[in-house]
Amino acid sequence: MSVAAERRAALPWEVWALLAGSFLVAAGYGIVAPALPVFARSFGVGVTAAAAVVSALPVLRLLFAPVSGRLVARVGERSMYLTGLLVVAASTGACALATSYPQLLVYRGLGGIGSTMFTVSAFSLIFRLAPEGRRGQVSGLFTGSFLLGGISGPALGGGLVAWDLRAPFLVYAAALVVATAVVGTLLARSTGLRRRRDDPAVTPLTLLGALRSPTYRAALASGLATGWAVQGVRVALVPLFVAVALGREPLWAGIALTVFAVGDGAMLLATSGLSDRRGRRPVVVAGLATVAVGTACLGVLPDLVVLLVASFVAGAGAGLLQPAQGAAVADVVGSRRSGGPALSGFQMASDVGAIVGPIGAGAIAERFGFGAAFGVSGAVAALALVVWLLLGSRPREPGTRPA
Repeated sequence: MSVAAERRAALPWEVWALLAGSFLVAAGYGIVAPALPVFARSFGVGVTAAAAVVSALPVLRLLFAPVSGRLVARVGERSMYLTGLLVVAASTGACALATSYPQLLVYRGLGGIGSTMFTVSAFSLIFRLAPEGRRGQVSGLFTGSFLLGGISGPALGGGLVAWDLRAPFLVYAAALVVATAVVGTLLARSTGLRRRRDDPAVTPLTLLGALRSPTYRAALASGLATGWAVQGVRVALVPLFVAVALGREPLWAGIALTVFAVGDGAMLLATSGLSDRRGRRPVVVAGLATVAVGTACLGVLPDLVVLLVASFVAGAGAGLLQPAQGAAVADVVGSRRSGGPALSGFQMASDVGAIVGPIGAGAIAERFGFGAAFGVSGAVAALALVVWLLLGSRPREPGTRPA
């Protein structure tokens, strides 16, 4: 089938099943986001320690990622996907029972094992099923399904925090169980997964092989920046900024996170499939520039309006950035070979940012203020932008779409 025909064809129904599952996962994650650092602070710890709880899950995810890439190839994406969801559900439910800061840290961290199982297998599944000419669109839909869940999740989580700090964890655990049941039932009937087996004539892509690709290396840089600014610092510091610098109720932290998700979702709707038409590089560069500006402005003034506007801008940047960089990685892997190690390597780069970002920015906030912490986080995105700009002089790699 030609690329033009692939763009006109309907997406496989298995893709929509995975999108439904990611929506449920994101709704639960958004519910927990406003509660996690505030719950940690309830045990009498400081800002840095509270921010470190956000890093606990990606720490275990990072350590387990090399194993998960190999397990996906051996066990299969579907089994790993469902098992990962259940592990995170158990971990999240245990967080609700924590009676001390160390317990919360351990329970949250153990969810990282399930998280990497889910993330790598979901990423592999959706790009294996996506038509080659529509990877950017599918990546945008995948990201958008997370963010649609995230639009309702943080606001609901902020309300639940006001009622009981433990309630969001129980709701998230229930959402994950529902996601496992729904997606597991749908994928059990899939014939598309059996048709899309690895091509024995194509050598599986190892992490070392992927690292030879300039596009993959650039994606690692932007993945680290995404983990730092979008997944780590935003979730860890915005609730603390609202409570400490603005003196507002936790509900406003949930609203700020929701505004970010609205900006992200609006940009996704406006630019669906843009990187398929214009190339990955210009879209990633525009996204990184917008994320850098929005993140740096989050704490420029202790003002609620500034926070909400900057959150929307940063969200719009993420809406440009994430689908395009994900599609760039999928281009390097292709749909005819296993790329578990390369996909787990990309996830590891994001996890490094999500681990180092909240801890480093939390320490900067305690010493120099929240404005400096958000400014440094914006600079990390700007450095990744430079890496992608340098990619422009490189020749296109065989078998990939233009960067």
